[in-house]
Amino acid sequence: MKRLLIIATILCTVVLIIPTMMVLIGDRSTPTVMPTPGEQQPTESTQVIYEPESDVAIQVFRSKQELVEEVPLEEYVVGVVASEMPATFEMEALKAQALTARTYILRQMLEPGDVELPGEAMVTDTVMHQVYQSKDELKNSWGSDYDVKYARIKEAVLETKGQVLTYDGKPITAAFFSTSNGFTENSEDYWPNPIPYLRSVESPWDQTSPRFTAEKVLSVGEVEQKLGVSLPSDGTVGSIVARTDGGRVASVSVGGKELSGREVRDKLELDSSDFDWKRQGDQVVIQTRGWGHGVGMSQYGADGMAKEGKSYEEIVHHYYQGVSIQSVDTYESKLTAKAE
Repeated sequence: MKRLLIIATILCTVVLIIPTMMVLIGDRSTPTVMPTPGEQQPTESTQVIYEPESDVAIQVFRSKQELVEEVPLEEYVVGVVASEMPATFEMEALKAQALTARTYILRQMLEPGDVELPGEAMVTDTVMHQVYQSKDELKNSWGSDYDVKYARIKEAVLETKGQVLTYDGKPITAAFFSTSNGFTENSEDYWPNPIPYLRSVESPWDQTSPRFTAEKVLSVGEVEQKLGVSLPSDGTVGSIVARTDGGRVASVSVGGKELSGREVRDKLELDSSDFDWKRQGDQVVIQTRGWGHGVGMSQYGADGMAKEGKSYEEIVHHYYQGVSIQSVDTYESKLTAKAE
């Protein structure tokens, strides 16, 4: 009788313990992501976002530290998007920016430029390539807003994980800028050659940008010195000879010298090459529209499109004509060959 009682007790214990052990084993394969204080508990689809993985590493020359840092691809893209676009922009705009950043670095890896970089560096962390900041640098920049802003950027990047923009099977030159004058620019109006996917398109959303218009006042002496000309004696500055399809200045004639709009913008450090100017006594007043070179995707335009409900796919297809969205995995063999 005692033996039967012992056997019954053992069986009951086994029946109770086995299900508990099975639950514990199952939990081990699905770790719980705890929310940051003040944040909403992530959904199942969002949980993946907080654990980026990438087989591709980017060698970044950190200009301040003067060293080369190895950064996983998606973490690098997060650092670029966080540095190049306001984290408060609409999610679909941030996703579009993620595609440009990822496409840029892929093209750089496959077709490095002529600039010699230290050690094994592929890019710098400056405007020479793409501005990149690490988590610590972003914490210093954002302060108490870091958790919220970083989570937004990370979500945008990893919901587009591995996606790049291509044309005829090759990564594009994913040019972008801050604010248009209402139109983007044809590539040949800023660079020497026409590029089929960098065509002038309408961008009416940019009028909400704080840099849509600006004014700069320079002395006559400054203008003459910087442009290497003598201003006319009739009290004018010079004439705007032609404009581009995008409405920016193509060429000016001043003091018997012809200059391109880009030359004037660069030498006078203007926000845009869409400008009008006038002389007021011993000063030249220059009014500009837009901010940046105008080629490719307008960031404020992308944000405006997103506010109207457009997806990141619609945004990139508007600003980059005839492109496709492909996986970076398509280029894995080429990247491996480059690494070797």
